Amino acid sequence: MLGKRKRVVLTIKDKLDIIKKLEEGISFKKLSVVYGIGESTVRDIKKNKERIINYANSSDPTSGVSKRKSMKSSTYEELDRVMIEWFNQQKTEGIPVSGTICAKQAKFFFDALGMEGDFNASSGWLTRFKQRHGIPKAAGKGTKLKGDETAASEFCGNFQEFVERENLQPEQIYGADQTGLFWKCLPSRTLALETERSTSGYRSSRERIIIMCCANATGLHKLNLCVVGKAKKPRAFKGADLSNLPVTYFSQKSAWIEHSVFRQWFEKYFVPQVQKHLKSKGLLEKAVLLLDFPPAHPNEELLSSDDGRIIVKYLPPNVTSLIQPMSQGVLATVKRYYRAGLLQKYVDEGIDPKMFWKNLTVLDAIYEVSRAWNMVKSSTITKAWKKLFPGNEENSGMNIDEGAILAANLATVLQNTEDCEHVDLENIDQWFDSRSNDSNCPVLTDSEGAEDRAKPAEHKPSSKTRKTELNPEKHISHKAALEWTENLLDYLEQQDDMLLSDKLVLRRLRTIIRRKQKTQNNKSH
Repeated sequence: MLGKRKRVVLTIKDKLDIIKKLEEGISFKKLSVVYGIGESTVRDIKKNKERIINYANSSDPTSGVSKRKSMKSSTYEELDRVMIEWFNQQKTEGIPVSGTICAKQAKFFFDALGMEGDFNASSGWLTRFKQRHGIPKAAGKGTKLKGDETAASEFCGNFQEFVERENLQPEQIYGADQTGLFWKCLPSRTLALETERSTSGYRSSRERIIIMCCANATGLHKLNLCVVGKAKKPRAFKGADLSNLPVTYFSQKSAWIEHSVFRQWFEKYFVPQVQKHLKSKGLLEKAVLLLDFPPAHPNEELLSSDDGRIIVKYLPPNVTSLIQPMSQGVLATVKRYYRAGLLQKYVDEGIDPKMFWKNLTVLDAIYEVSRAWNMVKSSTITKAWKKLFPGNEENSGMNIDEGAILAANLATVLQNTEDCEHVDLENIDQWFDSRSNDSNCPVLTDSEGAEDRAKPAEHKPSSKTRKTELNPEKHISHKAALEWTENLLDYLEQQDDMLLSDKLVLRRLRTIIRRKQKTQNNKSH
């Protein structure tokens, strides 16, 4: 008679190992014997594969996951997602984080997200938060979360040997990294006075997209930005052909790029574009892509071209802030150019702040961030590789702080702009800082939008009226011109043979028309 099987509780790491072995073709029966569990348990693990992988990805890769056994979620799941994203960002940048700071930040996010309930950022909550995400106790003591300098130095030496052994040129060496972008925000002092921002009409922006930058070590081949949003086809994309966007767009619900999305980007976009570029340069179609520590990406074996000549290499844990090329000022520069462009757009349109937020769409943000990526100089990217390729430093040119110049210029412009008189250089500089949590980004709440929607709809001109207004002898209103421009933009988005420059010209014209309309409205009051 068989004895009762002893109850076995698997760790998250055990479950990840089982998932990997299932993908390798090992049977349910064999795995149940090896781990001392029932076949039904193995089948449940396969069924919950995505949930387990996503949970592991959101945890600290250097601790916790190997010992943690449950995946119990937080009562406030949205707050939990925002907090772990904030914590990981602080860690990447080497910013000190204490338990007190975590608790204050959680309380801030709870209020900023407009969540309901009796939330108390107590020591008990902090302990459970750390346990859920495998955060070591030392991380809550206020110690600075520094990168592993020993591991970074060792990797640099090994990587340089690999490059020499494979006879790779800088043109054949690529780096990619991702970051979150809160695309709907302006400096905290731009829209209203402190008392106005405290009313229910404003809340902190949580409209976020993920952007991934990828370029080679020369900075001369920058792939189109990879942008990931939550919606498969946002409302702003209505009528637009996704293949005509200036970026590569994907959709998912997770906070960071999922395995399946990254693999699709690698196979369908990265490999073909790299092969085409190297062929145009007369180089062997052989390359390496440098990525962060694996949990956010598929295994190395799964990422390679069909001929095996384009591969990936992973950085060791905790060295991103030290040697990951895209984290050496490239991502920060993209954000600065984006925010500068957004602010310039606001100034150029010269419309009421509330109307600016209503008009701003994720499609606008995509065009603006694409423009920002195009503005990043090859020298900025080359400098970002200097820790991996010290010999390139002498050709990197002068070290000019482009962000400081942008901040100074914009502060001057804004101080002479209506509704922006309170903006100063310090405010712009803080807003430009890519390490900030974007808490100073007030936008309209849904209640504001509902009030506007409740207003009587303005009568739209009939087709007959439009034909009359098109007559050059008749006066064409700003409203009609804006409507036609919007329609033409929608038309261009549907065409697969239109140049990006053509669409940008129309977007610029739309801005001018909006500004003229605002000026006319001010005169009539």
